[in-house]
Amino acid sequence: MPVLSALPPTVRAALWMVGTLLSFTLMAVGGRELSDTMTAFEVSFFRAFGGFVIVLCLLWRTGFAQIRTQRIALHFTRNIFHFSGQTLWFFSLSLLPLATVFALEFTIPFWTAFFAMIFLGERMNRGRVVAIVFGFVGILIILQPGAEVFNPAAIVVLVAAVGFSVSNVCSKPLSRTDSAFSIIFYMNVMQMPLGLFAASFHWTWPSFGDVPWIVIVGAAGLTAHFCMTRAFMLADAIVVMPIDYLRLPLAVAIGYFVYSESVGWSLVLGAAVIFAGNIYALRHETKRR
Repeated sequence: MPVLSALPPTVRAALWMVGTLLSFTLMAVGGRELSDTMTAFEVSFFRAFGGFVIVLCLLWRTGFAQIRTQRIALHFTRNIFHFSGQTLWFFSLSLLPLATVFALEFTIPFWTAFFAMIFLGERMNRGRVVAIVFGFVGILIILQPGAEVFNPAAIVVLVAAVGFSVSNVCSKPLSRTDSAFSIIFYMNVMQMPLGLFAASFHWTWPSFGDVPWIVIVGAAGLTAHFCMTRAFMLADAIVVMPIDYLRLPLAVAIGYFVYSESVGWSLVLGAAVIFAGNIYALRHETKRR
């Protein structure tokens, strides 16, 4: 659009991140609504199926040359971990308040830094060490292990975050040789049969009322990745990522007004510690560059 192209790149990146913010939130709400009638495996299947249909329509217009790859094994490895993380994430939405899921999900950056050091040989620096330390402290504050309020279901979100992190580590070498369209295409193509196979053991046909939520989950899952990619193309992570953290207050509002969920002091304090570590790491990386 001519009006948007006239805006400064930072402003356009912020607008794309608003799209990311809304997409992830809609996908979470859709997953929560579908969890009442179907399993997390079914939700993951329909998310991949919806994304596949949309990508296929786009490729039909733009051509299939952009999905060529010589790293199909790495795509498969990435999607095994992404599918596992995503299914556990959808499952956690039926067990925990939205705000708790989002707060623990924001530990993904420091898990990614940790696994990048192990698998990609990336060096640790002061920013990444601070992010990891603050992340673990934030987790302890939120979970309060040993206290009566400890919820074991929160471990599900942390395992999901680990799955997403390994997926991110796989995406780094893939992004050097394959297009973003290729990564999204194989994500949906590979996760569809995984979800269908796992869901077939306890399949429940969706009702008519589930259809709008299935469409929302499928479309939002695709637009979230697309909007975030566009945002990173226009601005540095230090500008882009803080906007994504607005998902937490938005989740708090939705959880309170729609699902009557309350928020404790430990969640707010723990999330603040995790955010502080991530912001410090982003600023440190920006200065180094």
